Amino acid sequence: MRTLGLTGGIGSGKSTVAGLLAEHGAAVVDADALSRGLTAPGGAAIDAIRTVFGPAFITPDGALDRDRMRQTIFAEPAARQRLEAIVHPLVRQATEQRLDAARRQGAACAVLDIPLLVESGQWAARVDRVLVVDCSVATQVERVQRRSGLDEAAVLRIVAAQASRAQRRAAADAVVFNDGCTLAQLRCMLSRIARYLGL
Repeated sequence: MRTLGLTGGIGSGKSTVAGLLAEHGAAVVDADALSRGLTAPGGAAIDAIRTVFGPAFITPDGALDRDRMRQTIFAEPAARQRLEAIVHPLVRQATEQRLDAARRQGAACAVLDIPLLVESGQWAARVDRVLVVDCSVATQVERVQRRSGLDEAAVLRIVAAQASRAQRRAAADAVVFNDGCTLAQLRCMLSRIARYLGL
């Protein structure tokens, strides 16, 4: 089974691209979704987060308080490393389980949808090809503000904390420039890229 690493900055449209690749028969493993599950009520990361960061970082229903954690990470960069030390090994374990399941089901290709593929330095060597979804920073800001309600400064802080567009493109085997595209145009691009990547 071939593995394709899919990445892109916040607001790039990576989830849309993942869905289009699924239309071509790829088994999609969404690292963000796995992470959200691990930090949801009853998630496997909650006890460790409570121990490391304190009960104030857990909501009354037992989930990670994402807003509080986001503010803490921006104010104290070392907090990100502490959180990643808890969550990332669990995400890797869950990802491997999903990949094993895809292999057993006979999938020809698995797409690993990993926002921090370039930043982590751990995933690039574990995939056969890397596909980057790219767009302008202005487009990222507009999309994230529209869906989340965050102000521009908050979105720009998130963008700045991620790998740069140039760093992601340098790691890519193929790039989708998703700026001003209609869904039909994006689907057409993905059809060509899917052939190139052997999907």
